[in-house]
Amino acid sequence: MKDWKEEKEKIVRWIQNRVKAANAQGLVLGMSGGIDSSVLAVLAKSALPNHTLGLMLPCHSLKEDLEDALLVAQQFSIPYQIIPLNEVFDLFYQTIMKEQTIPPNQMAQANLKSRLRMCTLYYFANSMNYLVGGSSNRSELLVGYFTKHGDSGVDLLPIAHLTKTEVREMALFLGIPEKIITKPPSAGLWPGQTDEEEMGVSYSQIDRFIETGEVEEPYRSLIQNLIAKNQHKRQLPPTPEEG
Repeated sequence: MKDWKEEKEKIVRWIQNRVKAANAQGLVLGMSGGIDSSVLAVLAKSALPNHTLGLMLPCHSLKEDLEDALLVAQQFSIPYQIIPLNEVFDLFYQTIMKEQTIPPNQMAQANLKSRLRMCTLYYFANSMNYLVGGSSNRSELLVGYFTKHGDSGVDLLPIAHLTKTEVREMALFLGIPEKIITKPPSAGLWPGQTDEEEMGVSYSQIDRFIETGEVEEPYRSLIQNLIAKNQHKRQLPPTPEEG
């Protein structure tokens, strides 16, 4: 069992040191209303009280997600801006699909939303001399559950060493609202989408695999297949010199 006070202090110092080392002024991050981004936002605010900005970037998203993000921002006094991306997504998608013969693809559309959010975060980061903070956790990074050049397009990953289970424990310690801690994890890719249904395996099984390697079949093989399938997401693009 981690000492969460000590863990919080360690992450806070790490954020401060990384921002200073980059000669940056602060940290900008996306606030989706989920547990991971909420934990990151509270930690960032502790590390950089006057130089943290949360961006809420709804893109045909659930109203409840924005409400949850606002709840966290207001409870912890986190500066924020709301920038709806519905119109830019619609125009972008219509432009891409104009006179195309390829059929619509739900996952490609969902990833486009994530990449639009990444572009928005970096616009603010570049304008303010901030770094972009990402909220991926150890469980998601292991199996590659993130959008390449989307939510993985960040400068810092302050909670990447915490499993999903540990993120929940940190959230409890920080006082994140219970409704955010207990709601089914979702990337908000489409109505009714949940992380665990999409992956085909629960976070508790992934975390048990990380901690002990002892997970029953077929979940052990499923996790191993996800790790192998998404290995390219965790590496730089290959070059001819690498063979």
